[in-house]
Amino acid sequence: MAADLQTKYSKLAQEYSKLRAQNQVLKKAVVDEQANSTALKDQLKQRDQSLRKQEQEMDSLTFRNQQLAKRVELLQEELAASEAKGKKGKNKGDSPSQHHSLQTQNVFDEDLQKKIEENERLHIQFYEADQQHKRREAELRARLEELERNTEQHHAVVDSLTTKYVETNERLQNNKACLEVKVQTLEREAKECRMRTEECQQQLKRCQSELRSQLKQSSSVIQEKVPFNDTKFSEYNSLNVPSHNRRHQLKARDVTGQALSFIQDLVAALLNFHTYTEQRVHIYPLDSSIEIISPLNEKFSQYLHENAAYVRPLEDSFLQFYQSITEDTVTVLETVVTLKTFTENFSSYTHFLQKILPYQLKSLEEECEAPLCTAALTAKNRELRSDMKKVTSVFEKLQSYINLLALPSVRQDAVPQSSTSAVFTQLAACLHSLHDAVKEMSKHYNQKAGIEQDLPTVTQKLSTTTECLLGSLGSLTSITGKIATFFSNNLDFFTSPAYSPRGSTATLNPLQAETMLANKKKAAAYIQAIQKGRPQSVPYREALSNRRILTSSTESREGLTQQVQQSQEKIARLEQEKEHWLLEAQLGKVRLEKENQRIADLEAQLAAALGGSPNSQPAGASRLTQSHEEAETEQKATGKETTLCTSLVGMLCTTPTNEHVGDEESREQLIKTHYMARVGELTTQLQISDSKAVHFHSECRALAKRLTIAEKSRETLSEEVKVANQNITRLQDELATTKRSYEDQLSMMSDHLCSMNETLSKQREEIDTLKLGGKGNAKKNKGR
Repeated sequence: MAADLQTKYSKLAQEYSKLRAQNQVLKKAVVDEQANSTALKDQLKQRDQSLRKQEQEMDSLTFRNQQLAKRVELLQEELAASEAKGKKGKNKGDSPSQHHSLQTQNVFDEDLQKKIEENERLHIQFYEADQQHKRREAELRARLEELERNTEQHHAVVDSLTTKYVETNERLQNNKACLEVKVQTLEREAKECRMRTEECQQQLKRCQSELRSQLKQSSSVIQEKVPFNDTKFSEYNSLNVPSHNRRHQLKARDVTGQALSFIQDLVAALLNFHTYTEQRVHIYPLDSSIEIISPLNEKFSQYLHENAAYVRPLEDSFLQFYQSITEDTVTVLETVVTLKTFTENFSSYTHFLQKILPYQLKSLEEECEAPLCTAALTAKNRELRSDMKKVTSVFEKLQSYINLLALPSVRQDAVPQSSTSAVFTQLAACLHSLHDAVKEMSKHYNQKAGIEQDLPTVTQKLSTTTECLLGSLGSLTSITGKIATFFSNNLDFFTSPAYSPRGSTATLNPLQAETMLANKKKAAAYIQAIQKGRPQSVPYREALSNRRILTSSTESREGLTQQVQQSQEKIARLEQEKEHWLLEAQLGKVRLEKENQRIADLEAQLAAALGGSPNSQPAGASRLTQSHEEAETEQKATGKETTLCTSLVGMLCTTPTNEHVGDEESREQLIKTHYMARVGELTTQLQISDSKAVHFHSECRALAKRLTIAEKSRETLSEEVKVANQNITRLQDELATTKRSYEDQLSMMSDHLCSMNETLSKQREEIDTLKLGGKGNAKKNKGR
């Protein structure tokens, strides 16, 4: 469960890093688009200004054109008048004035022609400038609308990503709370498991002692009376039939489950590595969004885009392999048929790596041929080329060894037992070599990324993609190391023979495995029949119903225990609130007594002050309102006027008396004494509060230390719980295996004893018959 949660957390962290990188890229794009929009708005403003200038020039030209048109009309009128004068004086001879007027007319005609041409040219220029300005304005408006749409889309994407981040954060917090609850549950289960472990150990000791005594007795009986050895057909010997190893099956399923989690992490790391490599090919050395990348990199990108079709089947086929291993099956290399599918998928992925290797090398060569590629960067690219070749060769070796392991399930006696152990050993060494190769490649990539950061042409997109690629390489290095360590730790389990006929080193074939499972079912049915026949034993169905009742009662007990704990916490909280309000009530009561005492003192002082006049009534024990009413009555009766005295602490209403009493001084002194006492009380409370704050601070620090120690102890206890669970499982498996083997042996011994008893009874009957026949023959001989 903890491994699954850790896997989920790692996946969520990877998704979070991806989304964070995408968010940075989108933010950068939004900022760029905003800058472009601002620049376009500035250009639009400049165009508007230029348009206004051109309109002003157009107005001035129109005015100038109107002036010229008026001048042309005047000139035409003058020309018409001159022509009329010329017609009238046709018969007259040419005079110097007519000659002068013709010359002037020619000058005016030339000037008019020039002005008309200039006006036509200005009209053409203005029309062209107006058309060009309209086209430019339409283009800018279209581009501005497109940029605004892109900005809105980017804002929507940023808002969705922000919402997704908030949801992810809330989900992680909920998962954290669930994990804390599960930790508390696991602590309770750990205590129960310790108690159960002690009980199981005691039961195991008792069962072992009983089974040892029974085995010793049965062995002595077999050695003395039941010798059995089939010398003609040794395979029919019952003692050579292998027994079903439930412990091996549980161990195989546990190991395969751990390997499945590692394979899932490896698949995720490989997918991320190939995906980010594809993104980097599109960005560096040429950005595909700006320039056209080379055909080689385009082909390499297409191949990398197909990586999921080769990587995903690894996880699916291994999941099928894990699901085929159950408690009721026989798991050896000869019977595991689903391993062949995983082998084929692994071979296809290895061929995929071989296919993309030349493109990887050529891509690194293109990076070296870039104009800004330094010598250090070229050296790192060379090291990466050798690392990629090494990783591909290690995957080829892994493919060869995995094919050898899958071969016995296809063809019997293909790989001997000794060769299988050697294959597993070489596979473990090859996994360590893979970890070292990936680690070297990750180190060289980190160094290369550090060198690339110093280049002036590195963009934010390239930096983000490189960081994601380095993260995927780090996770790939970690998971390969975990796989190598896991395989080395379980190498003894892989190399040890699980099933083999007793007294023989031959491997188990599928037919023998089916026979063994059939014998197991028959033995279970036989034991169940024996248990039904005994009155003191519990039937199997009744035991199952009792177990369900016990489980439900245990669950209900746990629920009631939690309710009781919650009720106790609520009661404790209410008790604390009750104590708090009791203290508040006591403080209020004390304050009320003080206020009553102060009011009584003030009433007594006021009565004493008012009682000094000859016409006043005594008010020693009366209330303040009664003293005021008496004072007003006396004032009305005597007709004396009251005086109002003010000071810094308040106002005092007095009446003139024969005896002068310093009411103002006594009142101020009383109030001053009261406030001084109140200031003293507040100072004491402040000191007490400061001391409590210091005490609480020290307690908080101590509680923080205790919390740290408790967390460490919790981790230690969780590890102890894991170890205890493993020990319990191991002990239960050993107990079940030992009990089953002893029961099988006892059943076989009982069968042999029954057959031998029948044989002995027949032999005794034959001996008795022969004795009787011998006695009869002896009597006959004597009679003769």
